[in-house]
Amino acid sequence: MPVFFVSPQCITPPTISITDNLLTHLRDSLRVNIGETLWFSNGQGTRYHAEITDVSKQAVIGCILQIVQEPLRHTSRLILGQSLLKGEKMDWVLQKATELGVSEIVPIESRHSVVHLKADRMDHQFARWQRIALEAAQQSEQWRVPTIAPPQSLTALLTIHATGTITLMLAERRDGKSLQTVELPQDVASSVLVLIGPEGGWSKEEMGIAEQANVIPITLGQKILRAETAAIATISILQSRLGWLG
Repeated sequence: MPVFFVSPQCITPPTISITDNLLTHLRDSLRVNIGETLWFSNGQGTRYHAEITDVSKQAVIGCILQIVQEPLRHTSRLILGQSLLKGEKMDWVLQKATELGVSEIVPIESRHSVVHLKADRMDHQFARWQRIALEAAQQSEQWRVPTIAPPQSLTALLTIHATGTITLMLAERRDGKSLQTVELPQDVASSVLVLIGPEGGWSKEEMGIAEQANVIPITLGQKILRAETAAIATISILQSRLGWLG
């Protein structure tokens, strides 16, 4: 059973009252009944096991049976800087990165990105990404929904994460350290930022910006993978090495 994320305002112990979009899903799609038990999360590291006590057009009400806190993190946070990809490819990366436990996802407006977001579509697209991340977090029973940052340039991203972060850049057709051997932080306070380029690859200017910022080039070997495949392969390897996977 998935963990449903609710606004902290919905939780007033000893009850949980669902009145937002989740209400329709629980009542009409899942057809929850009185007496069933569900898990809810406030998205801030606390889960609530609740028994449904009332189902109406106005709300689904649950009585809290158990409260569980998120276990202490023993691994560094992984942040994905993903250059904007075309159509459903970007949605797919956001979904799978969330399932793999990425803490933050930052869309990058790269020089060679095929797609460039228009200002009048930004709010709609941003809401879509947040919904995809929320649904993926629920399905994979995450404790938290990853933060989706507004699209930004590579320079802006590297400036924001200049302190306390080891930054890796995946770049094809150039020498780089293997993902299996590159040194990773072992302390919880540090973060790993991994940068994935667009379908057209990083531009020379972007490679120069990364080099000046002491970004570490990494490689997946001799094969040339699609951008979305490279993103998920890289995240999987890093999360395994960091101890998040198996």
